[in-house]
Amino acid sequence: MSTPPDNEADAEHQKSKKPADTAFKQQRLPAWQPIITANTALPVFLIIGLIFIPIGIVLVVTSDRVLEFDLDYTDKNCMSLTTPTSTCADVLEKANYTGATCTCQTNFTLDKDFEGDVYFYYGLVNYYQNHRRYVRSRDDNQLLGKKDAVASECQPFQKSTSANDSSKDITPCGAIANSKFNDTLTLSMNGNVVPFKNTGIAWSTDKDVKFQNPDDAANFFASNPRPPNWQQDAWHLDQNNPDNNGYKNEDFIVWMRTAAMPTFRKLYRKLYQNGSGTFQSGLPKGNYMLTITYNYPVTSFSGRKQFIISTTSWMGGKNPFLGWAYIAVGIVCMITFVVFFILHKTWKT
Repeated sequence: MSTPPDNEADAEHQKSKKPADTAFKQQRLPAWQPIITANTALPVFLIIGLIFIPIGIVLVVTSDRVLEFDLDYTDKNCMSLTTPTSTCADVLEKANYTGATCTCQTNFTLDKDFEGDVYFYYGLVNYYQNHRRYVRSRDDNQLLGKKDAVASECQPFQKSTSANDSSKDITPCGAIANSKFNDTLTLSMNGNVVPFKNTGIAWSTDKDVKFQNPDDAANFFASNPRPPNWQQDAWHLDQNNPDNNGYKNEDFIVWMRTAAMPTFRKLYRKLYQNGSGTFQSGLPKGNYMLTITYNYPVTSFSGRKQFIISTTSWMGGKNPFLGWAYIAVGIVCMITFVVFFILHKTWKT
């Protein structure tokens, strides 16, 4: 309850909403307001142009030095070895996508030596991993190794539909895990298999922080149902490296990082450069054979699949857009400088 005023002056003071008579509340603090003139604006445009154009040229040249080769193997470049008149895409379609597999081989030629670190990617076209329900269809607590009941967002891949496992959670659950890319790609040159490295392809923050296996992982994955589209449980994803299994399998981790655009690529393998041999310094130019175990259907939604080989530079992979963007902004600034400089001189006289 407020205290009543002692006199009329105090009552008037309480009713007043006038701010206190200070420099801050009365906005009398010293201030600086920039006044844009030709003498201040023109040098800014000139400096931006002189800086951005050289940076853009450096970025474009660097990007052009990155070598890249891509091969679309969706249909015509992947003819079935067992049925030479059919593509592997047709074989999977005729089997009604019931887990059938197909093997094909395709030849290509590299015109230049791919020196240094070489990376192998699989690319998908018209594949919308950014769909809202698809992105949410996962359980991050499950991927951290927790054995609690999985989130309802994993539906319809939350619980097994099998009569024997109807009450058990799918491990890993969700549409993202269920649709994991599972083609097998093998590259060879003159009968020599190109050595692939399947570790070190995932982000270290993902592998060390976001994905952890549960306790007694081998028994856990064996006793819980796998996703419907998987041919084996998560603990047997890598038969050669026991440390690369379960939720910490790097192929799985790479796939679980969803892409923002419908056309994307994901890192599949790195070139293993041993101390000696044909591939110690990279991929030499020449004729290569790509052997594909074709398991992943994409033609039902008009998708495409690609095999991509690429080197890198200090700025990453091949991406000329950033360099040309710098050059475009620099040119626009230089044109603006010239136009306004002429207008300034004309009006001044």
